[in-house]
Amino acid sequence: MPLSNSRVVVTRWLGSLAGALTSVLFPSGCRICEALLTRADRLPLCDACLNSFRELPAEICDRCGQPWAAGGDVDGDESVCRECREHGFAFDAARSFGVYDGALARAIVLMKYERIEPLGAWFAKHLAEAARRIPRQFAADLIVPVPLHRTRQKERGFNQVDLFGRPLAKRLGLPYRPVLLKRERARPEKHLLHFEERWEAVRGAFVIRDGGRVDNLRILLLDDVMTSGATLDACTRVLREAGAKSVAGLTIARAVRQGIPVRESF
Repeated sequence: MPLSNSRVVVTRWLGSLAGALTSVLFPSGCRICEALLTRADRLPLCDACLNSFRELPAEICDRCGQPWAAGGDVDGDESVCRECREHGFAFDAARSFGVYDGALARAIVLMKYERIEPLGAWFAKHLAEAARRIPRQFAADLIVPVPLHRTRQKERGFNQVDLFGRPLAKRLGLPYRPVLLKRERARPEKHLLHFEERWEAVRGAFVIRDGGRVDNLRILLLDDVMTSGATLDACTRVLREAGAKSVAGLTIARAVRQGIPVRESF
C-alpha cells in the first residue's frame, strides 16, 4: 500500500477511535427520542429507535415493491399490482428497506439536512440486503444516484443520496456515478405535493450529462424515499433513452398507500 494511502487509512482509523471514545466518555442523547446513547460509535440514534423502523414484508408487488393488501389473492409467482399494470412505470423493479413513517422518516430527514455520515453508512448496510431482493436479471453494473438541482445542492452542500450511495457501492463492489444524471428543473417550493403534482414536477426535469454513457448497462438507481414513483420513473426514462439495458430503483423507504389492490397474475 502506498505511504499516502496508509496515512489516509490511519487518519480515518484514529478519527473513528476518537469518535468512539467521545461517545463513551461524553454520551449524548438519541436524536429522535433523546434517550442516552451508550454505544461506542458515532451513530446518533439509539437501538430502540433503530429497531422501531418498519421493514417491508416479503410479499410485495414484483414491479414497484408495494406490499400486498391483507387477504389479497396470491396466485402465481410472477405478478404485479393493478396500479403498475395500469400506470406502466418505466423502471423494471423497485425495492426499499422500510416504510416511510415514524422514526425512519425522522431519521431520513436528519440525514438529509445534517449530513450524518454514520447514519448513511447504517442505511447502506441494510440497503445492501434490500438490493438482494431485486430480480437477478436486473443485477446492476453500476449505481446512479438521483441528483439534486444545482441550487438545492449549493444550499445544502451535499446530496444526501451520496451519504449512503458511496458506502453501498463499496459494499456491492460496483462503480458509483454521482454526476451521470443532472436535474435541469428544480422541485417546486411547495413542501407537500399531490400525486399529479409530483408527476408534473419531474416531467422533463432530468437529463444525462454530456459524455455520459450507459449503453447496454444495468443501472441501480438510488434515492432516499419513493412516494409516487414519479422521480424514479423520470430518471429511468432518461437512462433508457441513453441506452440502459435495465433500471432497478432502490430507496431507504417508501410510502405505503392504504387499500393496495389485491395481487393479480399474468
